[in-house]
This record gives sequence, structure tokens and C-alpha cells, in this order.
Amino acid sequence: MDEWLKTVMPNVVAYKSRFLTSLQQTFQMMLWSGLIAFAIGLLLGILLTVTRKDGIRPNAIVYRLVDLVVNVFRAIPFVILLIFLIPFTRWLTGTAIGVKGALVPLVFGCVPFYTRQVEAALASVEPGKIEAARAMGSGIFGLIFRVYLHEAVPDLIRVTTITLISLIGLTTMAGAVGAGGIGSFAINYGQNQNHQDIVNVCVIILLVFVSLLQLIGNGLARRTTNHHLLSKESK
Repeated sequence: MDEWLKTVMPNVVAYKSRFLTSLQQTFQMMLWSGLIAFAIGLLLGILLTVTRKDGIRPNAIVYRLVDLVVNVFRAIPFVILLIFLIPFTRWLTGTAIGVKGALVPLVFGCVPFYTRQVEAALASVEPGKIEAARAMGSGIFGLIFRVYLHEAVPDLIRVTTITLISLIGLTTMAGAVGAGGIGSFAINYGQNQNHQDIVNVCVIILLVFVSLLQLIGNGLARRTTNHHLLSKESK
């Protein structure tokens, strides 16, 4: 097996330690930035849904402020955002390189996209269900957790899957400017040193990872959709 690997991807084997470290860095960036972006994006998506003109607690000032911030950061290309946030990243984390230095721009790059995705998912909830819950005395938090989030679970899983796949691309771009990970490994040890096998292996790994995420996301979304349909039929 080792001989076969050395024949097929000799340079990957030669840089095995660096390759494994790059994989670990990519997973770390995805895990931590994904968790933070999920929490903030979900909160902001709920806030936009609740405070919009036809929401359950309209507030034009809050809505316009959050909407403006999301639009501004969503409009900035990620590579430029990386450079723009270097002073803030260095102040917050003490460094602008490596996994720690990549977390801040990854969160800023991911949150606006996920916020819009969450807002769209929550907008798909039938207004009749919200009004029915209101008529039964549900308060604002009851409407958010028992109606909006509960009814939008399948759509939230789908948009979370889309966001995670997008986050993979962001981590790769972050690697190009010193964040480490698969992107950095493919550029520094593959392209720059003309080792095509390294580039090929990195591409294959990313394709497999994206496919697995999509498969898992589709499966969870399908299962929760069926669960919701069964619940409706039982009622």
C-alpha cells in the first residue's frame, strides 16, 4: 500500500506530516468558525424576521441597523475582508495568521450569508400557524421557538448545509493568505513547487468532504420533513 501511494502521490507522501497538519487546521477552522457563525447568524436571522414590518415585534430601527450591517459585510469580497480585518483580528486574537487569525474573518465572512439564509428559511413558515399560536396566548419567545424554529427545521438544515459548504471555500481562500489548512498546503507545496499530485489530492479531498456534507444535510432535511408531515397527519 505504501509503495502504491508513493507511486500515485509521491509528494503527498513526502510531505505527509505537513499534509495531516493542514487537514487538522481546516477542520479546526470549520468547527470553530462554523459554531460561532451558526450562533450569531441564527440570532441575527431571527432578529430580522421578528423586527421586520410584518413581523411579530416590528421595530424599524433595529431591522434597518441589522439589515445594513449584514448587507455591508456581505457585499465585501472575502479576500478583501481578510485584509481589511487584519488590524481588528490582531487586536482581538493577538495574531492575524494561522487558525486563530483566520477565525475572525471567517466568522465575518460567513455570518452575513447565513443570516440571509436563516431569514429566508423562517420566512417560509405559514403565517396562519403564527396567528394560531398567537391566538392561543403564545408570547414572543414561544412564537420563535415553538413555531418559527420548529416549523423551519428542514429548511434550516438545508441552509446550514449550504453555509457549511460555502465555509469550506472560505477556509481555502483564507489559507492563501497565511491561515494554513488545505488551501495553504495546495498553494505552497503544490502549485508553487509544481507538485500536481498535491493539488489533485487536495481537490479530491475537498470534493469528498463537500459531497459528504451534502449527503448528510439532505438526509437530515428529508427525515425532518417526513417527521413534520407525519405530525401534521396525526393531528
